[in-house]
Amino acid sequence: MKFPKFFGSAPVEAKESRAGAAIVLTPGQPAWSNRDYRAFADEAYTKNVVAYQAINRIADAVASVRWTAWRGETELIEHPILNLIDKPNPRQSGAQYMREKIGYLMIAGNGYEERVKVGREVRELYQLRPDRMTVIQGQDGFPKGYEYTGANGRKIRWDMDAKQNCDVRHLRTFHPLDDWYGLSPIEPSSYAIDQHNEGMAWLMALLQNSARPSGAMVTKDGEELSAEAFNRLKAQISEQYSGSRNAGRPMLLEGGLDWRAMGLSPTDMGIVEAKYSAARDIALGFGVPPQLLGIPGDNTYSNYAEARLAFWEDTVIPLIDLIAQDWTAWLGDGVELRADTDQIPAIVEKKSQLWEMADRATDLTINERRELKGYQPIDGGDVLLVNSSQISLGMATEPLPPTVMPEPPMPADHAEGLTVEDMKAMIYGIEAKK
Repeated sequence: MKFPKFFGSAPVEAKESRAGAAIVLTPGQPAWSNRDYRAFADEAYTKNVVAYQAINRIADAVASVRWTAWRGETELIEHPILNLIDKPNPRQSGAQYMREKIGYLMIAGNGYEERVKVGREVRELYQLRPDRMTVIQGQDGFPKGYEYTGANGRKIRWDMDAKQNCDVRHLRTFHPLDDWYGLSPIEPSSYAIDQHNEGMAWLMALLQNSARPSGAMVTKDGEELSAEAFNRLKAQISEQYSGSRNAGRPMLLEGGLDWRAMGLSPTDMGIVEAKYSAARDIALGFGVPPQLLGIPGDNTYSNYAEARLAFWEDTVIPLIDLIAQDWTAWLGDGVELRADTDQIPAIVEKKSQLWEMADRATDLTINERRELKGYQPIDGGDVLLVNSSQISLGMATEPLPPTVMPEPPMPADHAEGLTVEDMKAMIYGIEAKK
């Protein structure tokens, strides 16, 4: 397309994606998600303890990070955007808002937030439920806007302007098969979540039946029970002998019946191990080391500290960087948002080890050590220190200045008739000057 000519300027040609229009089926219409958010929230977050705890661990970690604002390489101690992140709206604190933001993103693979402006300044932020949001398709492959359907059926729409700016921001994870919506971590973990839930239901059923199959009632000599006797016996077992309340109650058998116990433990069936295996797969799907969730099994990391550091470096910090770049583009207005990772306990422990290694190194200059610690170089710092004395190598190789000997004290009764040179000769063995 070409823009009109203003003030005698030459036409400016705008660049467009040639494939953008090819992904739009019905421009101006909602693009409905083909995934069931309610099922994800119900089966994973509300019923599965592993997925619930994994999502909460990620949300709590991101919410604990302190945010900083920068203009170039200058940190801004005070700025309205920092106040906005600290108190996004009257109902929520910054930590509560961030937990909700991460929770929606982890469950749905999509996060939507609305900004409220007063003039040109953003005063409030709100999270919007992903299952109530739909993307309005644009003709060029970019969203034309967003539509929210409230609990009362009322619809609210936000439109994109010519520069693709909107008061609703859509943060989504990568999805290889969807042009408009992100991929929830629950989807690749769905089989493991179903296995874990079924394993828990199986174990619950076994617990309600005294943790073993009840056994079998066998008639003597192959006799058959009448339909009336069979139904009466079945009802009696269900009412008087099933469940944890009736565990250990003696059974009264009718004539001709014998009880044959059938022991079959959950361990023999592999249910417990299958449950732990599914739990590890769920933790893997969310990027949380199983050690942090208390899941037994083949631990990848040798200790808890290593697992916690891997959790921050592999899962939390990349997610924080994604949010920082997204907020900078949407809210920044010339200000860059950064997370203060220097205050993260797991990162502090790693940095302390790096500092110790830098201090023990014998082939690094002062400024090289300062660079490893994140400090600026100093004048005269490009010298190598001698490890034993911690003085510069140049000072260690220079000849030392002549030693000035102190005047030795002499008793008064021996000092008569002796010059200073004579006394030095007596004490230090130095020949007196002639």
